[in-house]
Amino acid sequence: MDIFFDLCKKRRPMTDILMNIPQETQDILIVGGTLLTMSPPAEIVEDPIIGIRNGKIDFIAKGPIPQGVEGFALERIDASGCIVMPGLVNVHTHLAMTCFRGLADDLPLMTWLNDHIFPAEAKFVDRRMVHAGALLGIAEMLLSGTTTFCDGYFFEGEVGRAAIEAGMRGIIAQGFIDFGAPDQMAHSEKALIARRFVERWNDRSPLITPALVCHSPYTCSPETLRNVKAAANRLGVPFQIHLSETREEVDLLRSRYGKKPLEHLHELNILDENTIAAHCIWLDPSEIGLIAENGVKVAHDPESNMKLGAGVAPVTEMLRRGIDVGLGTDGCASNNDLDLFGEMRTAANLHKVFTGDPTVMKAEKVVELATIGGARVLGMEDRIGTVTPGKEADLILVDMNKPHLTPLYHPFSHLVYAACGADVKTSIVGGKIVMKDRRLIQMDVGTVMAEVRQIASQIKGSRSRKEVP
Repeated sequence: MDIFFDLCKKRRPMTDILMNIPQETQDILIVGGTLLTMSPPAEIVEDPIIGIRNGKIDFIAKGPIPQGVEGFALERIDASGCIVMPGLVNVHTHLAMTCFRGLADDLPLMTWLNDHIFPAEAKFVDRRMVHAGALLGIAEMLLSGTTTFCDGYFFEGEVGRAAIEAGMRGIIAQGFIDFGAPDQMAHSEKALIARRFVERWNDRSPLITPALVCHSPYTCSPETLRNVKAAANRLGVPFQIHLSETREEVDLLRSRYGKKPLEHLHELNILDENTIAAHCIWLDPSEIGLIAENGVKVAHDPESNMKLGAGVAPVTEMLRRGIDVGLGTDGCASNNDLDLFGEMRTAANLHKVFTGDPTVMKAEKVVELATIGGARVLGMEDRIGTVTPGKEADLILVDMNKPHLTPLYHPFSHLVYAACGADVKTSIVGGKIVMKDRRLIQMDVGTVMAEVRQIASQIKGSRSRKEVP
């Protein structure tokens, strides 16, 4: 059998691509379809055979499947007519905010936050709401091809619990803010809260990575920013923050500290390779330089940015400067969905019209941002983001046998410009099938939806009595 990759004009030396099919029993064998490895340079492999064993990708070979190999797999997946690719990586979420989906739309950011979201959070956010909202968000993501997320909110341990229950990979970041936080103690105890959270979740599950998040430079004092960032560095976990999301934020920081947001954080020693900055819209060239020089990672959330009228992040310039950028959806209160396929299409088209250049943000690049690019942002590129032997078996199958996906000339173009999350047929996380044939395996989504509807009815009732603005 011919068991080497036909890489469609992107050939590597034969010594690099010749592989033997092992004799060990495989947990899952994926056969057929079109494989996008996303291993730079992005490779297209027709009719692949992918072995998954002990949660990892064991081997990749070129089909057809040889006689006798089928018996070495506990389960076989026929990927005919599908694109097989790495699971998508959502680098910026607030999953519990699925409970606020559609609560306050068509508003500018500061009005949306101060008059609607912050009051609603102060009144309604508790462990039950966060757990139910996280489960609903995870269901939506698994059904639309996302296998890893990066979250930040209150009662974040409930998000971790939901992810483990559903079998999803995630970074969970305990949130900090200087007012109105539903799970916050005294200001002086923030460092203790941070340490206890990280210690509680370190090594609890191979699916979960703990982290810390400060909401923003305008809702967190310099003391809070320093203390939480110092805790993140000391504990060796990622630090997240919303940054330069609106022009109003820039003006506020200038009036308060005499500096722009990036300059302010630079002075506080917040900027380094373990910092993930979300949005990063209102940046001048010098601030982009600070991001590049300090190795800061950027979460790009185009649909949330557009819906709130916040602006367009200079992503093409960031990429030109070598900055690691991934795609995020933000929370459902500002997006209002968690479909990264929609985010890919928006990102591609937005930057073309913003720059006036149809050649920027090409389809292959956008898919990269949603896979290995997102993995780099999260510091997980050695584990996820590509279909490579030895990496975690986080894969999705996208069913291309659809009217809106016919005919198929270029897989990357279809994924960005034509496909949607509902075209994902199967999702695998850590070598376990968590969604197959559009059915979630490890959770009863109907029960979750019913609980969120009950929570929403309480929120709606309170708002109707004008208890919440």
